[in-house]
Amino acid sequence: MYHETIIEQSNYTPFIRGSRLVDVSAYNANQLLGYILSKSKNTVNYYWLGRFDYHDAWTLQKKIQDQVINHKLNNIVLFIEHDSVYTLGKNTDSDNLLPTIPDGMEVIQTDRGGDITYHGPGQLVGYPIIDLKKYRKSITWFMRGLEKSIIDMLEKIDIKSSTKEGLTGVWVDDEKIAALGVRLSRWVSMHGFAINVYTDLSLYRGMIPCGISNFGLTSIERLKDDKYKLELIANMLIENIDRMLDSEQVKDDVHV
Repeated sequence: MYHETIIEQSNYTPFIRGSRLVDVSAYNANQLLGYILSKSKNTVNYYWLGRFDYHDAWTLQKKIQDQVINHKLNNIVLFIEHDSVYTLGKNTDSDNLLPTIPDGMEVIQTDRGGDITYHGPGQLVGYPIIDLKKYRKSITWFMRGLEKSIIDMLEKIDIKSSTKEGLTGVWVDDEKIAALGVRLSRWVSMHGFAINVYTDLSLYRGMIPCGISNFGLTSIERLKDDKYKLELIANMLIENIDRMLDSEQVKDDVHV
């Protein structure tokens, strides 16, 4: 029998009534797919998976994406913390992987867009598996919407952030705090974003993050001198992602 825990914050009010972050961190990858298939009745369903193997998460995403493509499942957003791993996007320049890579660091070639990045403890990874045909068939709209969702979340904890023209991600001055990279199949997304919450930034030393060498890196902990829980940051993001995907707002924004 499945057991779920709802992660709630006393000062949190979701934009769409009923949106919530469901803690399914007690289940393994095989159990999770069955749970998600049976329980995801909302338009957008948010799950906290806790610490989760990258390969298992990638496989789970692909299975969920297939179900969404075939109209057997509603939209899903997975929030995850990974063990340390470098992932390569389809456009990664091999020169961006440096000889200073930490001992034992796994390097994985993925099918997402973008360049090389790091995932690891203290970083919140979000995988929105969203059918864009229900909203707007625009990868640019989707990426800019995710960036704005992160920017608005950071604003709530008094961190002023922004985007940079011609670059993907979220920045605090000239230091990157969040990276993004997605893949679409029949307009359904997978992969997503990674936010440095209390990440050990020294573990980036074996790469040129996202292939950008002239900017630095930062984290929420470095900026606020506080170790925010990943579940709290995920919960704060829900309202903003809901707002981005709200059908009335999208309808108002589309010009035919």
